[in-house]
Amino acid sequence: MRPGTDSDPAPHPRPENTRAPERTAPPRPHTIDPRPFRPVTRGRRFEQGDTVDVSGGNGKPRPDEDHPAEHPPVPPTPNPEHDPEHGPDPDRATPDQPGPGDTEDRTEHEHRSLAHAGIARTDPPPERPKEPGGGILMGRPFGVPVYVAPSWFLVAALITWVFGGQLDRVLPELGALRYLVSLFFAVAFYASVLVHELAHTIAALRFKLPVRRIQLQFFGGVSEIEKEAETPGREFVLAFVGPLLSLVLAGLFYLALKPVQPGTVPGVLLAGLMVSNLIVAIFNLLPGLPLDGGRMLRAVVWKITGKPMTGTVAAAWVGRALAVSVLIGLPLLNQSGALGGDQDISGMDTVTDALLAAILAAIIWTGAGNSLRMARLREHLPDLRARTLTRRAVPVQTDTPLSEGLRRANAAGARALVVVDADGTPLSLVREAAIVGVPEHRRPWVAVSELAQDLTDGMRVSAELSGEELLDTLRATPATEYLVIENTGEIYGVLSAADVERAFVKAMARPS
Repeated sequence: MRPGTDSDPAPHPRPENTRAPERTAPPRPHTIDPRPFRPVTRGRRFEQGDTVDVSGGNGKPRPDEDHPAEHPPVPPTPNPEHDPEHGPDPDRATPDQPGPGDTEDRTEHEHRSLAHAGIARTDPPPERPKEPGGGILMGRPFGVPVYVAPSWFLVAALITWVFGGQLDRVLPELGALRYLVSLFFAVAFYASVLVHELAHTIAALRFKLPVRRIQLQFFGGVSEIEKEAETPGREFVLAFVGPLLSLVLAGLFYLALKPVQPGTVPGVLLAGLMVSNLIVAIFNLLPGLPLDGGRMLRAVVWKITGKPMTGTVAAAWVGRALAVSVLIGLPLLNQSGALGGDQDISGMDTVTDALLAAILAAIIWTGAGNSLRMARLREHLPDLRARTLTRRAVPVQTDTPLSEGLRRANAAGARALVVVDADGTPLSLVREAAIVGVPEHRRPWVAVSELAQDLTDGMRVSAELSGEELLDTLRATPATEYLVIENTGEIYGVLSAADVERAFVKAMARPS
């Protein structure tokens, strides 16, 4: 039985105190059994933006707590509290009692909550998916997942239709089979695009840069390299290898075309792959972000000025100028016959050319803007330092009442509580969201250990971390609070993920 509870489980407390024989003892406060005062508990003075713990009051992390946006606020009926070792205590004050029909749902919720907290070891929670996603997983060359985005099927259908129309003029005897040949061409063309992206990936891995994934999408593909090259020379090589491989493929298809008789299916396919890879190489060498040529231009300006941000700004604005040129120039070139068109300035061909130019221009313009934003992000990342963002913390024993822990924290000017053992070794962190969920009148009867999250290795971060290294560390182990320690192993304080996010947004709002 917990301190301050009666042996009689009746909803209204008895007037006498069973533990104190004197009748003259002051009456027990109404907080012994809050069930008659549930409306008061629900209507306590929460400020807007407060986070209420709905995990049952045990203070343990609930499933998917790292993604609060996926769990909207529930109706204001708190779940019963749980004792993980002895089950519900009938003498404990509980805000609500489940009805007969709620037992199964409540048991299932208890099991998920306790399993996530590491208590139910017989049935651990499912592991968080580690895949970045982005479409259909096709394989893992060099350990990097390759995804085909849903938009690829749209462009494959478009290529099949357009190339099929070309085959109808070159090989009319194929009939409906021309669309099967066209589909094969679409697949082979995107296989060439994959080789282009694999060149970037291999170079990145060679330079010890992590690659998140390769994605084949509507207009080509993208290799998502998570870190920036350390030198302009590596940046140049990293960008150039992609167009270089496309040029090599164009040359190989040209050599394979030499012994093939023209006007045949193999001849048409080889010629189409040769021309398409040549176009991919030339287009990507255009000097504007987000194209490979833009990254090469960025590397050159970076080398000259010694400032990567200056190179990014120059290449991004050239990319925006390139987007305008594509929007205006591509339809004009096609209508003039410079690209092999029929000089038909009316009908569907003109509309198709204008639509294609608009899509390409939008992609280039948007990519240039994103490159500017990412560069500004990396420029401000050094402002994020674990030492300056850490909250002062107060160590407390596991059986310390929450009210006493908060009193000590207020007296010391601290904003966090660290649960330690008798030797001072940190065991867990008291979650801020769980504290908010405990009504003030119950805090003297709630131990801090009931609201704490056990420390894991990933939740211990060095006070010397800053910038991208700090964000990578927090991203590797998602949590709401982290224990910050000195190099000597001493406790420096507690780092809140919310504080890091606010500092990040503030840093991004500052001009470059």
